[in-house]
Amino acid sequence: MDMKYHETVSKMEKMKVNKEYIQGWIGGYLDNPTREEQRLNEAYDAGYEDGKSHNADNFSSWVAG
Repeated sequence: MDMKYHETVSKMEKMKVNKEYIQGWIGGYLDNPTREEQRLNEAYDAGYEDGKSHNADNFSSWVAG
């Protein structure tokens, strides 16, 4: 079991990070294909790129205001 994945997703949810960013991060981390083009957005793309590189350092800039 990958504890980094679970800890990071839990932390993002508790901090109320943008849901699109979280979905992108999860998809990238799990190496899923990206969404269809019409459903892509800036938050999802940023999350996907961070998740793909297993980077948990950038999500604080996506905390919902």
